[in-house]
Amino acid sequence: MEKEQIIQILIYSHALFGGIALLSGLISLIVTKGKKTHKKSGKIFYYCMLLSAFTALIIACLPKHKSPFLFAVGIFSSYFIVTGYRALRFKNKNVNLKTDKIISWIMILTGIIMIVYNPLVHQTINIILTAFGSIGFFFSARDLMLYKNIHKLKTDWLKLHLGKMIGGYISAATAFVVVNNFFSSFYGWFIPGIVGGFYIIYWIKSINKKQAQIRLE
Repeated sequence: MEKEQIIQILIYSHALFGGIALLSGLISLIVTKGKKTHKKSGKIFYYCMLLSAFTALIIACLPKHKSPFLFAVGIFSSYFIVTGYRALRFKNKNVNLKTDKIISWIMILTGIIMIVYNPLVHQTINIILTAFGSIGFFFSARDLMLYKNIHKLKTDWLKLHLGKMIGGYISAATAFVVVNNFFSSFYGWFIPGIVGGFYIIYWIKSINKKQAQIRLE
């Protein structure tokens, strides 16, 4: 099998896993949280997103397909999915955070590279890379601060889980919108994030309201 055929298989696999992730993720967002359907569709979304991101990382390193941008975005989306899934562990006692800290530091370094790459290499500023790098840097730095407060981590595990997993879905939706040119210029890179951001705010407010009611009872 020739190299280009292997690359084509990887590209098709990347698109296939991404498509399944979009569908399963949508189901997980729509159905009642915590129920059997949510958990099953959520797991399918998690693994398909990881496979899609992993194939993207491979493609971004291959000859004639090298793309620092695609590689950085692959790490960016993987960060949200992995940390969102691992947040489920925070409700337990005595959680080992060593791996979580390593993941956050990797995202911090990736975020810095995303921000400075274009200015250093091309002497220009890439708005998309800068925005995504800044978001990744902010969230990973916030994670490292949270890891120092075990009580708050245990209290906020659900908000972290939902926020990060929805963030991962935003990454998948953004890739789908951009590849298919649903919006002109660079708007497609930000519209899914804006819509998803409001959805995250809605869920965080709902969780805060429920937690406040429980404390009053």
